[in-house]
Amino acid sequence: MRNHTAVTTFILLGLTDDPELQVLVFVFMLIAYLLSVTGNLTIILLTLLDPRLKTAMYFFLQNFSFLEISFTSACIPKYLYSLSTGDRTITYNACMCQLFFAYVFIITQFFLLAAMSFDRYVAICKPLHYVSIMNQKVCKRLVFCCWITTLLIIFPPLIILLGLRFCDSNIIDHFACDANPILKISCSDTWFIEQLFIVCSVLIFIMTLVCVVLSYLYIIRTILRFPSAQQRTKAFSTCSSHLIVISISYGSCIFIYIKPSAKDEMAINKGVTVLATSISPMLNPFIYTLRNKQVMQAFNDLFTKLCFSLVLRRILK
Repeated sequence: MRNHTAVTTFILLGLTDDPELQVLVFVFMLIAYLLSVTGNLTIILLTLLDPRLKTAMYFFLQNFSFLEISFTSACIPKYLYSLSTGDRTITYNACMCQLFFAYVFIITQFFLLAAMSFDRYVAICKPLHYVSIMNQKVCKRLVFCCWITTLLIIFPPLIILLGLRFCDSNIIDHFACDANPILKISCSDTWFIEQLFIVCSVLIFIMTLVCVVLSYLYIIRTILRFPSAQQRTKAFSTCSSHLIVISISYGSCIFIYIKPSAKDEMAINKGVTVLATSISPMLNPFIYTLRNKQVMQAFNDLFTKLCFSLVLRRILK
C-alpha cells in the first residue's frame, strides 16, 4: 500500500483548457492581482505615515490589507506562472504550504472582521470611551488573538490532511491547492476529515458571525435613537464599507468551505474561489477608500507631497 510520499508532485488543471480563454484569464487575473497589491499596499502606507489615521479602525484596516495581500499572493502568482509557462505541476510540499498559508490568511480575516465589528460597536455606542477602550494595547491583543485562534483551529484538520494517501491520481481539479479537490483524489477514507472541515468551518462562521451580528444589532439600535436623520446617515456611512466587505467575504466563502462533500462538482468552487482570491482583494481597497473622506484626504496629501518632491528635485538638478 502506498503512502502519501509516493506522490511528489500534483498537476493543477486550472480554470480552462481553451488557449484563448487562458489568455483572457491571465490578463484579468494579472490586472486584478496588481490592483489588489497596489491598493492594499497604499492603505498600509497611508495608515503608517498619516497621523490622522492612527485610530483603532485604521490599525485593523492596516492588518486586514496585509492579510488581503498575503492571501491573494499565496494563490494567484503560482497560477499566473502556470498560465504563462504551461507548467501546471506543483510539488507536494509546495501544495501543502500553499494550502496552509491560504487557509491561515483567509480564516484570520474572518476573525479580524469580527474584531472590526466590535470596534465599530464601541465607536458608535460608546463614543466617549472609544479612545480608552480601543487603545493600542487592546488592538494588538485582538489581532494577536485572531492569529492564535486561527492556528488552533486549523492545525487538527491540517495534520490529518498531511496523512492522506494518494495512490493513482495526482491531478487536482483546481487552479490552486485546496482541501476539497485534494480530498477528491485521495485514496484514503476522507469521511472523517470532511466532517472535521465542516465542523471547523461552521465553528469559524458561528464564532465570527455572532460577534458581527451582535455588534451591529447594538449599532442599529443606537443609531435609530439618534435625534436627526443627518446623524443617522453619518453613523450608517461609517459602517457601510465594513458591511460590504463582510457580505463579500462571507458570501463567497460559504460556497467554498461549507459543502456536504468533497466529491461534488468543482465548477462552482473554482468560480467562487476566483472571487475570494482575486476579485475581493482588488475591490476592498476601493470600497474602504472611496467611501472614506479621511483616507482620500490622506491619499491626496501624500500624492501632492510626492509630486512636489519630484518637481523640487528636477528644479534643483
